[in-house]
Amino acid sequence: MTTTTAEPASASRQALSRMGRALRGRDFRIWFAGQLTSASGALAQGVVLSWMVYQLTHNAVWLTVLTACTWGPTLLLGPWAGALVDRSDRRRLLMVTQGLMLALGLALAATTALFGQHLWLLLTLATCTGLVATVDSPARQVFVVDLVGAGSVASAVGLWEVALNASRVIGPAAAGALLAAGGPALAFAFNALTYLAPLLALARLRPAAPVDRTAERGPRASAREGLAYARRSPIVRGLLPMSAASGLIFAMNLTVPPLVDRALDLGPAGYSTLMAAFGLGGLPGALLAAAAPEPTPRRVRTLALATSVAVLATALAPDAWTAVAGMFAVGLTSIRYIASANTLAQLRSAPEMRGRVMSLWGSAMTGTLPFTGLAVTFVAQEVGARTGFALSGAALLLATLAAWRALRPAV
Repeated sequence: MTTTTAEPASASRQALSRMGRALRGRDFRIWFAGQLTSASGALAQGVVLSWMVYQLTHNAVWLTVLTACTWGPTLLLGPWAGALVDRSDRRRLLMVTQGLMLALGLALAATTALFGQHLWLLLTLATCTGLVATVDSPARQVFVVDLVGAGSVASAVGLWEVALNASRVIGPAAAGALLAAGGPALAFAFNALTYLAPLLALARLRPAAPVDRTAERGPRASAREGLAYARRSPIVRGLLPMSAASGLIFAMNLTVPPLVDRALDLGPAGYSTLMAAFGLGGLPGALLAAAAPEPTPRRVRTLALATSVAVLATALAPDAWTAVAGMFAVGLTSIRYIASANTLAQLRSAPEMRGRVMSLWGSAMTGTLPFTGLAVTFVAQEVGARTGFALSGAALLLATLAAWRALRPAV
């Protein structure tokens, strides 16, 4: 009896130990706090930009254009950005990219305050932000390995998802308050100032892990090597289509509004409730990912299947309460799945290729959104809201089945 009760207690202690492994390092704690701040500011800016574009055009198509401006550079320039990350000192590179993000936030605030709201200016600055993010995103992901080492990557990525879910609450709430208090210029200034935290953190950090650099070759050749490496690696080749399908799950601003309005016949309060349910489900999902041991291919494909089932079940929800429960399940499974898949992609990649692999990961997930998002919104409009919402689950299911052999356990 004593042995039986001691085993679950021991397992719980091990899980808590794994969850806090990354936080034991002083450098990661500093970086984690700075990223929570800047992620909240970035989400606040995204909410305000979408609101301004819609108010200027009264046409939802322009929101797709904004998405293309923001994420299109990731698709076009991802391999080259990854080569730059692999060849650079990540800390110094991030000081440049985070400083540019601060400058772009200030530019948005200043131009909006001085010249008013102009669509072309908002789209131009959104494109500039997307160009910087093309380098910044893979650099941040690989920098985590520099900070905590390969043994704590699962913990670090899971904790990052905790911060991201918290910012999904903090950012939009801050955006609404700032819009009401001082207008969009104040919200943009708030986003700019949030980048002071990671810049101060970077100035204090000295990663213990050595920086991996490729041999001195031209950036074009390095980018091609990254693409060739992804083709040669069965796991990376299988995970990239799954990443692209996952992007639609996290593009809730495209799929949830039609489901709420046309299928469930709910108003704005229903939309907020479903989004809150997704965020609430994502929190334990991220904590479970942080507490889990190093992910295996089998676990990733199992979590991907669970996510697909949760999305499809939510699309078929007959009433609001079932939809809320479904969105909680989508948040729980999808966040745990994406954190595990991200960790697997990093740990199963050659160290000198991590920047290029994570850049391709970002290109697949967010760079394809201008195209996949347009397809989903078209289906939701012309075929049905439930069908449009279900497409992301069906796409992830098909991508997982296609990658099944690549994600089989090693023998």
